[in-house]
Amino acid sequence: MSREVHVRFCEGLGVRFPRATRLVCAFQYKRDAMRFYRALGKRLGKYGLKLAMDKTRVMSFSRFRKYEKTCFDFLGFEFRWGTNRRGTDQLQRRTSRKRLQRSVANFTIWIKENRHRRLPGLFKDLRAKLRGYYNYYGVVGNLESLEAFLYQVKWLLYKWP
Repeated sequence: MSREVHVRFCEGLGVRFPRATRLVCAFQYKRDAMRFYRALGKRLGKYGLKLAMDKTRVMSFSRFRKYEKTCFDFLGFEFRWGTNRRGTDQLQRRTSRKRLQRSVANFTIWIKENRHRRLPGLFKDLRAKLRGYYNYYGVVGNLESLEAFLYQVKWLLYKWP
């Protein structure tokens, strides 16, 4: 039984996630990325692992090529280049649209299943769920997505009394 490893290669970006089975590797030159990509497949094969080809790609992602409008989703976040208030280039993260929609759908199901409960117990679990969501997605620059999620949660609670 072989496990799949998901790898996304980007030129010009370095993101590190400890203890993750998914990986983003950054290289300055495309030839270095391609050489690493070929070597990684062979190395993983020695340990009975293989790359998930449908989720593995080599892409250009550089602050100097913002005109290409490249972005990618990784671990529930969408990564893209933008500028901060000072006008300097900055890597921006926000909740992936698919993940936001899936979270709202899961929350709708949870409300439908728990709307019969007394309010103190319901709100205790609600606070725990929101705290977990905010602890994961609460990163710098993601306030707009967090506010959209909270708005949907409030609307669902109003809708399903």
